[in-house]
Amino acid sequence: MSEEVFDRIVTHSDFDGIVSAAICSLATGCDRVIFTGPNSIARAEISVGPSDIVCDLPYPLDCGMWFDHHPGNLEAVRLRGIDPAGIPGRFDEKPSCARVVLEYFTEEGLDLPAHIAETVDEADMIDSFDYRSVAEWREETPGKLVDMSIKSDFRDFREQTRFLQRLTEMVARMPLPEIASDGEVASRIESYRAGEEKMVKLIEDSVSFLDEDAGHELIIMDFTHHKRKPRVIRNLAYMLYPEALGAMTINSLFQRGTKTNDISITISLSMNMTGHDHGKDMGEIVRSLDIGDGHAGAAAGTVHCSSKEQMLREKKRVIAEIWSMWKAMPAG
Repeated sequence: MSEEVFDRIVTHSDFDGIVSAAICSLATGCDRVIFTGPNSIARAEISVGPSDIVCDLPYPLDCGMWFDHHPGNLEAVRLRGIDPAGIPGRFDEKPSCARVVLEYFTEEGLDLPAHIAETVDEADMIDSFDYRSVAEWREETPGKLVDMSIKSDFRDFREQTRFLQRLTEMVARMPLPEIASDGEVASRIESYRAGEEKMVKLIEDSVSFLDEDAGHELIIMDFTHHKRKPRVIRNLAYMLYPEALGAMTINSLFQRGTKTNDISITISLSMNMTGHDHGKDMGEIVRSLDIGDGHAGAAAGTVHCSSKEQMLREKKRVIAEIWSMWKAMPAG
């Protein structure tokens, strides 16, 4: 459809990023996809230029088109003195970036395969974590099954990239139920399931609550004592603490396999908050601390430290500040 020629699609390596890239590929004919995370773009670790489409990631120094839905990324653009309206592509606060991409190209006259609308519906639910209960979250829809395959363990970055590339191609041309039944995808789904029990045990061993949190509102999972980064899906904590209102994870950052003093912090609302009129905004908490970005329901940030001693101090400080802002926001 598009008359412009793009060399690459640079996208987030999660379900939303893959669906976004699949739609962009259908629209532009570009089939080379690069998978990365927000930090790599923010630190300019990946060279991005005017022949690249960027999806579900911060705006780089330059690109051909940019699609995103994270409020903090939009604010970062404005702080750099850039008018978002002048950036080709679209920003919109939708439940998923895939929804932003879909609406943009539909308005441009793209005739998409019939299955794409249902795929984007699943991306909305998965990325916004818009579930009403643990049972609803655990229900195995085709989209959640494919998402499991993305979260399975890979031997190395090359194997992961190859699988995500193939998955993006399948999302563009096949409905999710067919993708979930593909041999390789099904194998990765089973691999993920086998690892869940270990993840739950890791969570159980790492959970704590602040003394001030008598009602156990906010689950804290601290994995910084691990020598290697553990594979954990933080939402599994709600299986252990179904009455909690939110969960926080703290991980050490690793560079080329070596543990650093930097830490990553994620915070999200539980299903108990879905559908309630409340004022809790996880993205606002992380942006206020100037460590990262996210949605109202989930956010992530990075704290840079020069020593282990500073890391321990900063970890304690940030947890306390998150708790203070958490309590200041109404629960509904």
